[in-house]
Amino acid sequence: MNEEPRSGSKVRIAEVRDRALDVAAHAAAVRDHGAGADVTFCGVVREHDHGRQVTELEYSSYPTAAEIIRGVAEEIAADPSVIAVAVSHRIGKLAIGDVALVASVTAAHRKQAFDSCARLVDEVKSRLPIWKRQVFADGTDEWVNCP
Repeated sequence: MNEEPRSGSKVRIAEVRDRALDVAAHAAAVRDHGAGADVTFCGVVREHDHGRQVTELEYSSYPTAAEIIRGVAEEIAADPSVIAVAVSHRIGKLAIGDVALVASVTAAHRKQAFDSCARLVDEVKSRLPIWKRQVFADGTDEWVNCP
């Protein structure tokens, strides 16, 4: 589901994949000598949710997820203050501490980079057709975050 950057595109990475995400590769993909700031966000699997101990997560995606994450990345990249964007979401089984989402943005200034990265994360979480199954220590599970 990986998509290569288009020639001249400000979107350097936009993918949904079933392998570990490389945070450093995302940060490096957006690095640019014209940028005054680069911001990278990592969403990681935590060991609890609403007072219950979580042992693992499993993410499933709809077949159009790669197209949607690409579209969200392009929308953020369309902002003239944004220099480059990289974003990935992982699917499959993840353990506590695994990275589920990486978003990196460069911009000329700090506030623009922070604001654009926050928008990127919010839009991906809101629009990406990914379902999360949480498995709890007591053996029960639940599906959450279904858009």
